[in-house]
Amino acid sequence: MTRVLVPVADGSEEIETVTIVDVLRRAGADVTLASVAPELLVRASRDVQLKADCAIGDCLDTEWDLIALPGGMPGAEHLGGCAPLLELLAAQLKNDRWVGAICAAPAVVLSRNGLITDYEATCHKNFLADLYQQARAASEAPVCVDRKLVTSQAPGTAMAFALQLVECLFGAEKRDEVAAPMAV
Repeated sequence: MTRVLVPVADGSEEIETVTIVDVLRRAGADVTLASVAPELLVRASRDVQLKADCAIGDCLDTEWDLIALPGGMPGAEHLGGCAPLLELLAAQLKNDRWVGAICAAPAVVLSRNGLITDYEATCHKNFLADLYQQARAASEAPVCVDRKLVTSQAPGTAMAFALQLVECLFGAEKRDEVAAPMAV
């Protein structure tokens, strides 16, 4: 079973969070939504309540095929300030396993914490300055793949991002199979 971790916090972008979880579950991934806050119930960036499956501390002893970070503010700041999550992300990249990040997350979580100094990445246009400080290169593509790092720009690219994650984990045929009934 392909295991995916989607960390979430107060202020995470709900379109990105739900799209990542939904599309990857449609593909057959075992997706765990984990709160980095003390509570499992978080308030997303537009005041939508999301209930996580567990706390991030419950995820530390699991090997993840993918860790996918939603953006949103101040959600990305909360993710970027979570030491256990940063340890998971560092290990994920070191062990050549997939990491995905969208919107503010590539810059605020990954770049600000020095995790993507050797990668090309993209992010929301408002956070490009942060991305430029650490990433090897900044891409203007809506979705950017550099080795085992997949990044994307904003809520409007969430579907393309999630489908790219499906392709990375399961292949192009599965991506097309998942996309077809959604008329993408």
